[in-house]
Amino acid sequence: MSLPAGFCYGNRRPLNLENMLDTLTLLGIGLVFGLKHATEVDHVMAVSTIVSRHRNVWRSALVGAMWGAGHTAALLITGALVLLLRVAIPERVSNWLEFGVALMIIGLGAAALWRALHKRTDVHAHEHTHDGVSHVHVHFHENATRHQPAKTHSHAVSAVGIKPVLIGTMHGLAGSAALTLLVLTQIDSALLGFFYLLVFGLGSIVGMILMSGLIGLPFALTSRNVSRVHRHLQTTAAALSIAFGLWYAYQTSRLF
Repeated sequence: MSLPAGFCYGNRRPLNLENMLDTLTLLGIGLVFGLKHATEVDHVMAVSTIVSRHRNVWRSALVGAMWGAGHTAALLITGALVLLLRVAIPERVSNWLEFGVALMIIGLGAAALWRALHKRTDVHAHEHTHDGVSHVHVHFHENATRHQPAKTHSHAVSAVGIKPVLIGTMHGLAGSAALTLLVLTQIDSALLGFFYLLVFGLGSIVGMILMSGLIGLPFALTSRNVSRVHRHLQTTAAALSIAFGLWYAYQTSRLF
């Protein structure tokens, strides 16, 4: 990702129409890159594991908005410090943050897989006690011998505004190194660099709202009338998240 040639802001260049057009072009590029940034695979995989548990497209879009809020907040705070101090985030720190993102995606996928299997009536965890010792194992049942699912109490509404924000924050911290380095090398003005990060973050919010709503659409359509397909979609999303997380962890670990 590179910026157009000729972007050099500071006290050396007087403010004129050409500079203003360059500034608007720069901020427009930041918006476009922010929209594109939301579609990166690690972002989509992480958000899909949360979206898969919701049965409403608007709730899914809210997940994307909360992810974008956390992502943008982390990016702006980190970017402000980097731009004011004119220092770059060490590559080793960036690699560890990316590795942390990979572990997070694996954890999200594992949790989503457990949730998908736990809600099935033909596959579930069962606890037994023998000689005073309790243990848990998985039961598989045919259609005719399924247990009736127990009613559970859900806190999904309160969780929407917590987990996506934390995930977005982690992604923002991991991605801030490369982005702030680009801004440091291309833009002399700390204020303009901060506005670039702000517009970039706003673009990522809009992009993730659209992406999470799109991802949530098949889950919403199959949640009531086609429960078996809905469970298969949840399981597939979880398995893909785990597989990608393992691959991403391997790739990032090679950089240490």
